Amino acid sequence: MFWKRRIYLDYAAGVSGNPSSPHEEGRRAKKMLEDARTSIARLVEVQPGDVIFTSGATESNALAILGHIRALRRVGRKDIHILYLPSAHASIIGNANMLSAEGVNVGILPVKNYRVDIEALKKMLTRETVLVSVEAVCGETGVIWNTREVRHILDTAQLTFKSQILLHVDASQAPLTEKITRAHFAADMMTLDASKISTVRGIGVLIAHRTIPIIPLYAGGGQERGLRSGSEAPELARSFAMALAAAARAHETFRASAERNRTNLIRMIASNVPNVQVHEGRVQAPHILNLSLPNRDTDYLVALLDEAGFAVSSRSACETDSEAGSRAVFVLTGDLERARTTLRISWGPGISPRAFTRFTRALVKAVAFIDSSG
Repeated sequence: MFWKRRIYLDYAAGVSGNPSSPHEEGRRAKKMLEDARTSIARLVEVQPGDVIFTSGATESNALAILGHIRALRRVGRKDIHILYLPSAHASIIGNANMLSAEGVNVGILPVKNYRVDIEALKKMLTRETVLVSVEAVCGETGVIWNTREVRHILDTAQLTFKSQILLHVDASQAPLTEKITRAHFAADMMTLDASKISTVRGIGVLIAHRTIPIIPLYAGGGQERGLRSGSEAPELARSFAMALAAAARAHETFRASAERNRTNLIRMIASNVPNVQVHEGRVQAPHILNLSLPNRDTDYLVALLDEAGFAVSSRSACETDSEAGSRAVFVLTGDLERARTTLRISWGPGISPRAFTRFTRALVKAVAFIDSSG
């Protein structure tokens, strides 16, 4: 058969091949999507069918929390109790609050010494507890949470109550420095987001086995096991899979360099900036450094550093309008002034030690200006 130049006349399905379309362009798009799914599944050590593509961590968290609880209610479960970590991303807390408004019994996980308080957790679990949501790594402080200890307590409670309690882990901040298998975090459901490890935005995944009851958040074409309708994005999925694979290969090397840079950065700042407090747990992601500079306007400090050429933040980008400051730091310290005066410095591969020296000089200068102006 003679080769014929293909003419794409299916723009209504999408300007490039739609994975749901039956023609050659659609089949290529479908293969790209499924290859990415398989790659991510291997990295997380699950089956490809356990990987549900979403638009990012916010949607993945919503699908895990709202989707699961509403699925239980749909089949007649009435008495439902869930627990969430109070330092978690706004998408987890917001969805927990939505369920509370719908009549679900929602509680807050106890925190002590930068860990989930296991002894207190034991007393909070009931026969109605069905879901616990925990971060793997706190996006504001870098604290690594004790998810495996939490899972152990849930396993014991399941035997006592003879009912299932799922553990959802938001692992969005984990891949740069941690192993990312589902078993590593002892998770039943797990969230990942491309934007936390690469320049790719607009795609994430929820890892959830097919046996876990979940219903979609909205109706549509029934893509992604019928749980997330909408034309998939094969190119984004491929880029996400490649970035996740790169992070997995390099996480031990990056962690070692980040630990060195963190130690030096803390030393330089502590030696040159008065009255600085470091927030860190017993187990810490080294590439996230959270400081409090009491009695200083750290939002103004962020602006001064921005002018000097350094991009940092005072707290999570999803909560920059909060007048109470960093919710995560307040949860960990109970100190409102520390929560109101936080500065978060976080980095990835490719940032040189010289850059941290330059940053420290700019920080010292900016703090001195604020102190002299006060």
